[in-house]
Amino acid sequence: MEKHFPVMLKEVIEQLEIKPDGIYVDLTLGRAGHSKEILKQLTTGKLICFDKDQQALDESINQLKEINDNFVLIKSDFRYAKKELEKIGITEINGLLADFGVSSPQLDQITRGFSYSLDCNLDMRMDLNSDLKATDILNTFSEQEITKILIENADVKFAQRIAKAICENRPINNSFSLNEIIRKSLPAKIVREKNPSKAVFQAIRIAVNDELNAIKDLLEDIHDLIKVRGKMLFITFHSKEDAIVKKYFQNLTYRDPLLNKLPIQINDNWKQKIIFPSEEEIQINKRSRSAKLRVITRLE
Repeated sequence: MEKHFPVMLKEVIEQLEIKPDGIYVDLTLGRAGHSKEILKQLTTGKLICFDKDQQALDESINQLKEINDNFVLIKSDFRYAKKELEKIGITEINGLLADFGVSSPQLDQITRGFSYSLDCNLDMRMDLNSDLKATDILNTFSEQEITKILIENADVKFAQRIAKAICENRPINNSFSLNEIIRKSLPAKIVREKNPSKAVFQAIRIAVNDELNAIKDLLEDIHDLIKVRGKMLFITFHSKEDAIVKKYFQNLTYRDPLLNKLPIQINDNWKQKIIFPSEEEIQINKRSRSAKLRVITRLE
């Protein structure tokens, strides 16, 4: 099992500009890699951590307690973050972080059924209390529905051919069986160029956990909680989720061109930037290669 490295940890801490008495939110606790470093910088402040994976919460709580007790753990999909924060009386925060990647322990744990490189029963649920599993999609969805999932979630090439092969080879319950079905449905040249399973597994995982819609729901109003000079940080790993965050930032920073013609100065409300992992980090943690850290600051 690979060691879990929090992606762009140094950059995240630098960009958050943590105030010791501030209120910060980690929307994707995982194994607390980012949260531990945030918590170390808080004195009278508070850290609120979200995760819908109970195992992640259970494995992180003692690590956080070793630092201090200025934290709250909430078992919830981050799409409900604003509502959950308001439940505990939090209506303003200094910063938030969401790392949309699947954590290494989830990928590498056979029983979770995420990996195409391990022989495992396909599950892919981040919340083990949820009903929909990967096998439900593979064994009960129509060819048209599976094709749509493959295209919309991962731009899978030959999506219809793969979906047809899946439907013709049911039941499918484990990863290596699915790998073989995918390979046999494609031209040999395509299989040689790049492992086609990666995109297919990504698409199915996103569907199981409704990941893209969860991001859209989160971004509807979470910015209302950000204080002036507060920050929102989002780490994305593939083009679909990054496009959602990019569009969100564009909407927040949009200025009507007509305002530039007014004889008064109009200040911007938000300022954005994008940061990529260093070559040094990529060498240590290959899973960071596709990551992008998007940062937006509330100016007024």
